[in-house]
Amino acid sequence: MGLDNVAVHWPRTGRFYDPVAPAEFVDFGEIVDLPRISAPTAALAELIAKTGTVRATAYTELVDLLLGLEGVLYATDAAAEDEDPVIDPDGCAWIAGGIERFVTGHRAHGEAVTFESVSTVLRSLLGDGRLAEQQLRWLESRLDALRDESGEPPQWNFTCAELGVLAAFYRRCAERGFAVYADA
Repeated sequence: MGLDNVAVHWPRTGRFYDPVAPAEFVDFGEIVDLPRISAPTAALAELIAKTGTVRATAYTELVDLLLGLEGVLYATDAAAEDEDPVIDPDGCAWIAGGIERFVTGHRAHGEAVTFESVSTVLRSLLGDGRLAEQQLRWLESRLDALRDESGEPPQWNFTCAELGVLAAFYRRCAERGFAVYADA
């Protein structure tokens, strides 16, 4: 079983969160018909269009690395505070913004998003910051922590377009005042 991020109405009414009608995301289905769209990108867009849901398991390590926190898509901070694993609309905007900035920075390195390309882009982005040396040390420790026992990196195989669709889901939630329920 994996992690689903489900768009829900914010704030909750009563005891439970009401899922957002998939009609709020129906335009994501148009992405499927774009020329040269990759199968994973099309599958993500189609799932969002039909269900208002992202199967987030594949993206958790990458999003955590990009945003510098653990369990972002699991809404672990929210779970501790509210006892509900929910990402509020402001949190959705923050997630979308982080992914969007990464995708923009990655375009110069090509469409394929791999562990190596993510490392290159993040080093470039952090190397220009105020606390560059400290941030680069943090990044290196995070990258090392993602490697398996034999030192092999995760086998990420995303595209900028796919991550753009992922960001668009969270951006849509933020703009329309929806939250995201982390259903594990």
